[in-house]
Amino acid sequence: MTRAVQFVALLPRNACVLVLRVYRAVVSPLYGDVCRYYPSCSRYALEAIQLHGVVRGVAMGSWRIARCHPWAAGGVDDVPEPRTQKYRVTKSGFVTPRSGTTTPELVGAGRIVAQSHGKG
Repeated sequence: MTRAVQFVALLPRNACVLVLRVYRAVVSPLYGDVCRYYPSCSRYALEAIQLHGVVRGVAMGSWRIARCHPWAAGGVDDVPEPRTQKYRVTKSGFVTPRSGTTTPELVGAGRIVAQSHGKG
């Protein structure tokens, strides 16, 4: 797959990342730390979309938000690792193709996840 095709294929994922980063920078600080889970629901959705793509990531984020309510026990709930990692996450949080590889790599313990602004 050429680099241009990969860029176009990753546009929906990166658009969702941009929307979540804006939410985390603008709206989330207004509410403070109210999420019962770690990482917060918006951070969980951001990581899920970065690692699993738009469809699965939005589904995982929606399920997480549905479980987050005043009677939830909360706790640590990390995004599950994908079996293979075809893309990398930049420091700014956007997803790009892995450079120099043509085959997907197995995901190890070291995961790169974007840092984002704000809490929540």
